[in-house]
Amino acid sequence: MDVRELYRDVILDHNRSPRNFGRLEPADASAVGHNPLCGDALSVTLRLDGDRLSEMRFNGQGCAISIASASLMSEAVSGKSLKDVEALYREVHALLTEASHVPSIPLGKLMALGGVREYPARVKCASLCWHTLNAALHQSADAGAPPTVSTEQS
Repeated sequence: MDVRELYRDVILDHNRSPRNFGRLEPADASAVGHNPLCGDALSVTLRLDGDRLSEMRFNGQGCAISIASASLMSEAVSGKSLKDVEALYREVHALLTEASHVPSIPLGKLMALGGVREYPARVKCASLCWHTLNAALHQSADAGAPPTVSTEQS
């Protein structure tokens, strides 16, 4: 199977049947993300267990790439240490934005997101959930309302 087929198949599967779709109530952390150019809007809710992201859910609406990326992300990060989640965040960001990037850690199905680089206008669709997760993980406990992330912020 060539990389384009893998990309298409994984994206379609995770868009049609998103994993971990919904909200965690109660949640230890959350954030909201929005891509005003294409209308993607999602929220991420997390449960933490010490230095581990024990569970993650996402909710919202968006294009196939946005939903598939969030679904793939939710599978990849649940149960991981916060250090490992941070490493995945950096690796996926590089995979989406650097043509010659060779991941330093195994990415499994997340490698399918590398196909998004061929469609530069869609990189923000694929990265929105990752930026939203990062915002949720860095939210201050006394910050009040969950942070909002936009693909159009500098």
